[in-house]
Amino acid sequence: MQTEPIPKRFIGLDIHRKYFVAAGVDSKLNPVLGPHESPMRQIEKWAKKNLTPEDAVVVEMTTNTYTVYDALKPLVHSVTVVHPPPVALIVRAQVKTDKKAAFTLAQLHAAGLLPAVWIPPIEVREMRALVAHRHKMVKLSSIAKCRLHALLHRHDIEAPEGFELFTEDMQAWWKGMKVSPLEKQCMLSDMATLEFAHEQVKQIEAAMNVEIAKDARAPLLVQITGIGLLTAVTILSAIGDIRRFPTAKQLVGYTGLGARVHASGMTFSTGRITKSGRKDLRWALVQAARQAVSHHPHFKVEYERLSAKIGTKKAIVAVARKLLVVVWQVLTKETADKFANPTQAACGLFAFAHRARAKNLPNGQRALEFVREQMDRLGIGEDVAVIPWGTKTFKLPPSKIKAEGRMMK
Repeated sequence: MQTEPIPKRFIGLDIHRKYFVAAGVDSKLNPVLGPHESPMRQIEKWAKKNLTPEDAVVVEMTTNTYTVYDALKPLVHSVTVVHPPPVALIVRAQVKTDKKAAFTLAQLHAAGLLPAVWIPPIEVREMRALVAHRHKMVKLSSIAKCRLHALLHRHDIEAPEGFELFTEDMQAWWKGMKVSPLEKQCMLSDMATLEFAHEQVKQIEAAMNVEIAKDARAPLLVQITGIGLLTAVTILSAIGDIRRFPTAKQLVGYTGLGARVHASGMTFSTGRITKSGRKDLRWALVQAARQAVSHHPHFKVEYERLSAKIGTKKAIVAVARKLLVVVWQVLTKETADKFANPTQAACGLFAFAHRARAKNLPNGQRALEFVREQMDRLGIGEDVAVIPWGTKTFKLPPSKIKAEGRMMK
């Protein structure tokens, strides 16, 4: 059995937008390289000339870290990425220069004191970027709406009853508003911003639909009450490979939904959640929790029990944490949610298929065929024959599990 070679040099890279500084030490923390300063565009050329397969490189997470990681990974023993906050010796230094930062990174890495950040594969990075960009567009549209509402409030203008303020039908009403020419220009600019943001969100979601429909993990999530297509995309892009988390507790810690703990001597206390993980994942789970406590009997009971003890806000966070444990279970075991209501699960899967569009579903399936196949995959709902959808009902194809059971009899 071959053992992994031990690196002989530890290289710290202090990277910036236009240049980087490299410095290296050996296992005894003696300087063996640099410091070298070179343009960022030449980093791959510099690495081929100065680095070897026996070098362990460490870089801080910043905008262009992924580019550096992809360029150096094939050339060296390992590339470790760290978040800046844990590098306290650099952040708190009274005299900080790029050369000192590079050497300190190398020394801390050689001493084994730097916790590594998981580097997601390219497809996960791209989906994360898409989720973040959609969030920015939604925020942009919210800002434009707030400014338009402020205009109405400033002039004490009442909107027509029975109409949505920002629909296409209201364009003429906005443009006919009697305000000063300069205010009208600002208003038209906000309306154009709103139209742009809505169009961008529409295009981003269309791209998401194509990708998420291919992901076999998505139906596992949307069976859970409160989790729809967009929430599923956010969760999957944030988590990546669920096998990174051997236990649900580790996933809770990664998300920042675990409680702060102080245990020293005879003192033991817990506090608020750490919020040390991914903000987008916490937000998605809290939104899912709000839906779950409104529509799912189990989580509604849990919420009422908890809110009586700790208050409504903390109770929602506690339910979000419980939902995250359910997410870990269904993704790890590829099974049904143990609290699943088959009819609600069918509705969730049907909403997902409708949102993702039939043309994007695997094997050219129609929405109802997709729902039945996923229900059979989860082993639930063989007796569910119809899906209630507003004032309508949709008839599901018969369950293969039920048919196979009859044949065995």
